[in-house]
Amino acid sequence: MSPSDISPEARSRLALALDVDDLVEAGRLGKRMLPWFSVAKVGLELFSASGPETIGIFLDQGYDVFLDLKLHDIPTTVGKAARVLGSLGVSYVTVHASGGPQMLSAAVDGLSEGAAAAGLAPPMALAVSILTSETDAPSGLFEERLGYAVQAECGGVVCAANELSEVRRLAPELLSVVPGIRPDGVASHDQGRPATPSLAIGQGAGLLVIGRAVTNSEDPEGAADDIANQVAQAI
Repeated sequence: MSPSDISPEARSRLALALDVDDLVEAGRLGKRMLPWFSVAKVGLELFSASGPETIGIFLDQGYDVFLDLKLHDIPTTVGKAARVLGSLGVSYVTVHASGGPQMLSAAVDGLSEGAAAAGLAPPMALAVSILTSETDAPSGLFEERLGYAVQAECGGVVCAANELSEVRRLAPELLSVVPGIRPDGVASHDQGRPATPSLAIGQGAGLLVIGRAVTNSEDPEGAADDIANQVAQAI
């Protein structure tokens, strides 16, 4: 599959995780991977290094931007921070569901207020349920945090692939964002609950976050092409 053969639907399901601390390196990677990915995920590392300037780089390249800062503080502080982030033109912002429904609601409201003040569409608040590096969460914890996301009217939830059936059952209206994606034969690194692209899409994932499976590959374009092909076949 060449870049020109990638279906828009497959590309729309793929987010590139730019987990580096150098904006020049991240920008170069974004340009290389644009044929396969529609979303650029800017995490805490890159945002801490380069700040809001980071967002404009990837918007200019043609990406939707997923700001993965996992906000978690008292509701007032989260709401004020979200208001700032909502004005930056991003499409998604993550918030820790462990902060509870009041904090999540403050984030949702802050994002909407910030976007409105800037004349922009509001970003989608994504509730981070349980980190995919965690493998021993107590029974019922995911369902509880998923309930918080619904109560706060978040637009989506970040979860592991093995939790997608619960999202479909309890909150099918939420966008399911799944990190920890690893094609067969690719090391899982610190992801405690990885899944292949085909498995995650087959179980209902709306957006797959792809990082080291591509960025650490000796052939990033080839790895991206393989993942996009798997997604296209699974849709």
